[in-house]
Amino acid sequence: LIGNNLTKQIGTLDDKRADRSGMLLLISPPGYGKTTLMEYLCDRLGMIFVRVNGPTLGHDVVSLDPAGTAHRGASEELEKLNLGLAMGNNVMLYLDDIQHLSPEFLQKFISLSDATRRVDAIVDGQAVTLDLRGKRFAIVMAGNPYTETGEVFRIPDMLANRADVYNLGDVLSGREALFADSYIENCLNAHPQTAAISEKGRDAVLACMRLAAGSDAELPAEISLEAIEVLKRMISVRDVLARVNAAYVASAAQDDSFRTEPPFKLQGSYRNMVKLTAQLSALMTTAELDALIRDHYRGEAQTLGARAEENLLKLAALIGQPTADESARWTTLCENFRAQQKQGGKNSDGSTKIANLLADIALQIEKQSSAADAQQSSSRKLSEASNKEISGALKVLAHSAQAAGVANANKTNALVAPPELSHAFERLVKSYEETLVPLVSAMHHKMTLDHSIWEHVRQVRTDLDELVKRGKARGPGF
Repeated sequence: LIGNNLTKQIGTLDDKRADRSGMLLLISPPGYGKTTLMEYLCDRLGMIFVRVNGPTLGHDVVSLDPAGTAHRGASEELEKLNLGLAMGNNVMLYLDDIQHLSPEFLQKFISLSDATRRVDAIVDGQAVTLDLRGKRFAIVMAGNPYTETGEVFRIPDMLANRADVYNLGDVLSGREALFADSYIENCLNAHPQTAAISEKGRDAVLACMRLAAGSDAELPAEISLEAIEVLKRMISVRDVLARVNAAYVASAAQDDSFRTEPPFKLQGSYRNMVKLTAQLSALMTTAELDALIRDHYRGEAQTLGARAEENLLKLAALIGQPTADESARWTTLCENFRAQQKQGGKNSDGSTKIANLLADIALQIEKQSSAADAQQSSSRKLSEASNKEISGALKVLAHSAQAAGVANANKTNALVAPPELSHAFERLVKSYEETLVPLVSAMHHKMTLDHSIWEHVRQVRTDLDELVKRGKARGPGF
């Protein structure tokens, strides 16, 4: 995923190429190994890993000058950053947790990420412009786009435009199976029974995972059946955590104004997977596995305060085995949440709630009016079509009756319809009485009811408008 970007930055794709532009931006929820991955790559590539800690710098730092901050920790981080820039060659500059950094600070790296490959740094107390073109230098930034408030963090547009962005906690199209397998592969060493699998190499790992999933495969040598049983339970845990992760990402990336249910804060990261794997047993039943997952998240939910209950109820739905009481309680919480959202949230003042209620009433009136117009139009079209069909059918029958009557008159001098024609009329009358009449009656009743509701809602709005006018006339005290 990230090889093309690093290849371009360090110049191994084409040594004659002067343009080594770009930047690698890794994002994910906590616990997906962004820093571990880059440390491993640096070690394999033989590069110097210069890590700058974003939380230590904080949002107040807007310059690369260590003398510009009074905070000792921030000053040391800036000195390390400038040292990495000054070394220039064979270096990976890694800015970690950039959600804690100021956008103005991140703007300093825009020119370093384009074709100019230049940056203004502070070396030995002197301001210098460093030219890193043609040097084996890579800049990588990593962060959590889902902050504790559920808002998506922002970086300067010009910097984001120059970056290759990859979310390690999300699923890319066509790689769903690889993402799911990565949960298992990252935690094999967390359990003594499965640790032996990871030591056998990737082919053995994939063979064991196929066996645990119920597919045909040969059991690798020196791997016990007990390890496969543990692996089966790891897969069950993985499936739940994958759903939790997807729900967390979707909730955290959603604006509060458009929510239809409470925000979901529980995470399904690799770190959660490792913790749960260490507690698995080859003899664990489905009920015991469910209890283990619930207990794990019940502990994590304690930090959510008043949000704990709703998050645990959502978790029960994600696990797929909520009790009747849990389902009913979750439905009630969602209904109350949507009602609060319509009023502007639980922290909104009285005037805001009134304004939002009036706006919602106006919207419902508009929808009701549109629905009534559509219903009337549909009823009119149905009535016209039915009348045409009935009219045509009656004309055919009348013509048939007339022809039959003439034929009988020639024989008996009397207008007597044949039995077939009588049966046809009987079927027509029965269909008319049992089908069309009830349908038209029901539609008429619904149109009358819709019109009555429309008139009632319009009268309510008129009364509210009158109250508002009276309030304005009485002054601010109203």
